[in-house]
Amino acid sequence: MNYLGNHLLVELYNCDIKTINEVSRIEELLLEAVKISGANALNSTFHKFSPHGVSGVVVISESHFSIHTWPEYGYCALDIFTCGTEIKSDLALEYLKEELGAGGISVIEVKRGILDFPVKLLYKPEEVVKK
Repeated sequence: MNYLGNHLLVELYNCDIKTINEVSRIEELLLEAVKISGANALNSTFHKFSPHGVSGVVVISESHFSIHTWPEYGYCALDIFTCGTEIKSDLALEYLKEELGAGGISVIEVKRGILDFPVKLLYKPEEVVKK
């Protein structure tokens, strides 16, 4: 079977409360994780909630990295969704686990766009534009 993307659904537990509540630090960490993975960052947006918590996404050429934090629980939900085979998601994940001070981690890996036929374009690029 072939697939179009790889999606890591990550849960980080017992994280450093101060770190996961600082929007500028979270953005810095995700952008660095993208760089470490070899992906290409296109755009990012992050938001600090009141009284606590951060959500953010980095859109990459290959898909996205996103995070949602719950400092009151020391918990982060992280998604790393990439297309192709060149991105080193495992390196990005190790970096983030360390920098967020995670005491525990759970990872579910999901293959996205599973195709049960040889990978080839179904449509010519000009046909997609017309639709």
